[in-house]
Amino acid sequence: MAEDDGRAATRPRGGRRLTPALDPTEVAFAGVVGQRQLLRDGALSAVELLGICLDRIDRYDGALNAFQVLFRDRARSDAEAADAALAAGDDRPLLGIPIAVKDNVAVEGHAPSMGTGSPEPVAPRDAEQVRRLRDAGAVIIGTTRLPELALWPFTESETWGPTRNPWSPDRTPGGSSGGSGAAVAAGLVAAATASDGGGSIRIPAACCGLVGLKAQRGRVPLGATADDGLQHWHGLSVAGVLTRTVRDTAVLLDVLGDGLALTKAITGGSGQLRISWSVKGAAPGPVDAQVRRGLDAVLTELQRLGHDVTEVDPSYSGVGESFLTRYARGVRDDLVRLVDPSATEPRTRAVAAMGSKTPDALLARALRLGEEAAARLAVLPGNADVLVLPTIPQPPQQIGAMSGLRTLALAGRVTPYTAPWNVTGQPALSLPSGMTDDGLPVAVQLVGRPGEEALLLQVAGALEAALDWPARRPQLG
Repeated sequence: MAEDDGRAATRPRGGRRLTPALDPTEVAFAGVVGQRQLLRDGALSAVELLGICLDRIDRYDGALNAFQVLFRDRARSDAEAADAALAAGDDRPLLGIPIAVKDNVAVEGHAPSMGTGSPEPVAPRDAEQVRRLRDAGAVIIGTTRLPELALWPFTESETWGPTRNPWSPDRTPGGSSGGSGAAVAAGLVAAATASDGGGSIRIPAACCGLVGLKAQRGRVPLGATADDGLQHWHGLSVAGVLTRTVRDTAVLLDVLGDGLALTKAITGGSGQLRISWSVKGAAPGPVDAQVRRGLDAVLTELQRLGHDVTEVDPSYSGVGESFLTRYARGVRDDLVRLVDPSATEPRTRAVAAMGSKTPDALLARALRLGEEAAARLAVLPGNADVLVLPTIPQPPQQIGAMSGLRTLALAGRVTPYTAPWNVTGQPALSLPSGMTDDGLPVAVQLVGRPGEEALLLQVAGALEAALDWPARRPQLG
């Protein structure tokens, strides 16, 4: 793990000891809401909280490889400023909370790797999402690893090595936001930013036992300004966060998003809903028996909560073509922007080559197919309020399971349930549904009608209360 721009690696320490009743591990896993309450109550300081996070990073990240860079000095300065603001009665929603940022997002003074070996320039200013986090009082602790150009549903590269799953170090934490997923699951930070062009928020959530909401397209800024990045990967990409609880996700998205009031919305009940479910994806393939067991457990709980639950047969016509064309062209666009495109893996350049050979007419057709799918699937199958699917069809795969030029074909077997909702743009949320017999997380996905993130979080919150997944923690070595 690098220290950003040669900054000193001194570990921040609080000026007083933690209250004896405060166990550092419990603080680390308290989540955004829990940590915020401890800070407001004066049970610990922002500097102490930062110290807990950095201590855990120093202890565990050598094995996990979740972080790209740490901003120790600036984080300490920001935590000290947060303590002064807390003492003055400042009540900003993230004041003093350490947050990590995926390393494809601009952080002032840092050169984001984009997961590659290209020597990218130092960012002159924060991206809009980082600015909003800082304005809300967050302490930006560092950046997290991703595969090259956020391409894959795993987080491994020739340059930076594999990022490992805290639940089992021989398994992937998913991708492309795998560094963020591993960091949150291991209690290194309470939350981290993520992005999703074909499942890259939801897949790490599924692999790491987290909550991951891909909000409606355009809700959270991707680039330097609020409007920048809306057409990244030709409209597939969405920014968001990974957290351990539904309420933490709502708090973060209220800060990051435009026109959201999710924290207030999820306090109400959803009423009786029409719930449709399916194990049909956009591409054929089997669903692991333990993933199906988790899906069935969630459906049973939804019935117990009083909802009408019905199996359906979704139509994904045109979705696969639309996704693959836009994905390949988007990768090509990102590759040519690098300072040194050759400092990437052959499989990355192979996908970009596909995109460079895609004529504009084919891209226009892909966009049209996406619009048609969005109009059709805005009405969920069975005229449902929520559609329930697997997030990924198997538990987290072994590190190195996908390699070489076959990676694209193999990766397609992971994304048949996630990629369609990047094409349509509507919200989709991954939440834990149980554990495999050997202790790996499995997950389900809730898909909503356009703009209905609040309803998804309401349903997810009821399931969280019933299944109590935040109580589960990985046993770290």
